[in-house]
Amino acid sequence: MENLFNDYVKSLETYIMFRIKQKAAELAPELEKKGRTPIALAMGAPVVAPPEFVTKKLTEALALPDIHTYSSPRGEKFYLEAVAKRMKSRFGVELNPKTEIFSLIGSKEGLANFIRALINPKTGEKERDIILIPDPGYASYKEMIKTNGGLGYPMPLVKENNYMPDFDGVIENLKRDGFDEKKVKAVIINYPGNPTGAVCTYEYLEKAVAFCKKRGILLISDAAYCDIYFNEREKPHSVLEIEDAKDVAVEFFSFSKPYAMTGWRLGWVCGNEAAVNTFGKLKSTIDSGIFKAIQKAGADVLNSKEGDEYIKEASCGFKKKQMILVNGLRELGWKIDDSDIPKATFYLWLPVPERFSTSAEFTDALLEKSGIVAVPGIAFGENGEGMFRISAVSTDEKLQECIDRMKADGFYFE
Repeated sequence: MENLFNDYVKSLETYIMFRIKQKAAELAPELEKKGRTPIALAMGAPVVAPPEFVTKKLTEALALPDIHTYSSPRGEKFYLEAVAKRMKSRFGVELNPKTEIFSLIGSKEGLANFIRALINPKTGEKERDIILIPDPGYASYKEMIKTNGGLGYPMPLVKENNYMPDFDGVIENLKRDGFDEKKVKAVIINYPGNPTGAVCTYEYLEKAVAFCKKRGILLISDAAYCDIYFNEREKPHSVLEIEDAKDVAVEFFSFSKPYAMTGWRLGWVCGNEAAVNTFGKLKSTIDSGIFKAIQKAGADVLNSKEGDEYIKEASCGFKKKQMILVNGLRELGWKIDDSDIPKATFYLWLPVPERFSTSAEFTDALLEKSGIVAVPGIAFGENGEGMFRISAVSTDEKLQECIDRMKADGFYFE
């Protein structure tokens, strides 16, 4: 039966986070015997409960008239209007809820289907439509593009360029590699970023918009982490704040990270009207919308005092967790300058000790000896080799236990 599936899908591996989780589960009995029950620092998923406010609103919504009937793929009027209100209050961005916003079954689904709608599938590598993607970047970008017959071309994100690559330089690299620059259809940016935790400047967003306008291509902003930040004076921006950004840009948002609603699968895309509505044509053929009760609870929490307080408290909690790990790793020999500590997200992006030849060798050893589940940098792209990512999402006690295990098991940097 496998041979009946298309070549792109057959070439896929299971998503890296699920492979890591499976390996940890297989090793768990052996690790438990030696007091090293696995501690999960791989998945970028908060482990705390969502706001009590939103679960209460969900319960209330279940009793509303017509709540159990089909929704619309675009989203219910109350949900779209709540999103528009949130975008205005959080970013100062004006959006028409009827034409510039579309609901998503989580931003991951939205990105995958948006890419599907954008690419004309080709078999020859040099014939494929190209989307520029961050490297290191969210592991699914490249695979989403590949399964739809396109090519994800890397934009190197490294400390030397402050994780803000030069777009024109990327195009020059692309041409040197023998690709046709006219095949580039879009650029994906992700700030605050996964896996690096990097934020970008307002001026960089201006450059991104100008680059895409000049080339007549789409700018896709993945803003899943925009509400997890640690300084009120340095709030992450929406790309739609940039003048004329709606001429070329769409932006994706999720409830998963800020509200710990990962299992609810709720998000939205907004921005360029033509892009949003063309995407909507595809969505109308493949799903019938999100359960109305979930939309209602999401709409209620988006603009609530309770939701804002939850986000603020969660961000304070993530900052504390971040520093438990940073201080502990410094004691273990990692030279982490204050400027290296992310100002947003719950990730730490760190170098692998030199005695390990690859990032995977290090994270395998960390799991097999200490039961600490981390992600090798190579999982996020070629430019991630030599680094690893840990998610500061576990309890404070377990994060400290990770440091204690590393000390006991000899995981010093030098």
